Amino acid sequence: MISESAMASEALKLTQKALAQPQDDLLESAVCDHARLGDRIAYSVLRNPADAEDATQEIFLRALRYRKKLAGIHDHKAWFAKIAWRVAVERRNGMVKTAARTEEAGETLVSPGHAADRVLLDQERNAVLDRLIAGLPDSLRDPLVLSTMEEIAPREVALMLGISEAAVRSRSFRAREILRDKLLALKRPKGVNHA
Repeated sequence: MISESAMASEALKLTQKALAQPQDDLLESAVCDHARLGDRIAYSVLRNPADAEDATQEIFLRALRYRKKLAGIHDHKAWFAKIAWRVAVERRNGMVKTAARTEEAGETLVSPGHAADRVLLDQERNAVLDRLIAGLPDSLRDPLVLSTMEEIAPREVALMLGISEAAVRSRSFRAREILRDKLLALKRPKGVNHA
């Protein structure tokens, strides 16, 4: 005969398993619905497909780790996006520190279908733009990248960054203005001052 304590233990296990199932279903649904968003956010921050893929795996692991909180979250997309943003920024900061220590530059592979001069011009333009965006203060760069480049709604960006929607719009506008001014300054012939 099965003892009462063994039955209670088995009932507890079954209850825990039953309670865990909806959390897993909820997590699976959130990941399936928003996996592409996480990948886009990671790529927008890291600007490298391989690094973004690694970050996406970390995003999934963190979502799995925090799945117990998911039932209390009202906006799963914002929750997932916030995890993605934090993982990508942490990776970017780690990469910057590593690059500063090693001072190594990677080479870019060129697609054989494009003319070499066109590829070189595109790479130079993208490098300049990436440097200018990277030179923005975090408080301006982050809303710009998320709202403008990744086309995430200002409300969701506000939730991710812990600021108001108005601040997202204002900071994105200021970042675009700064970038415009810097790009115009680069196009201006040397020795010509802006009045």
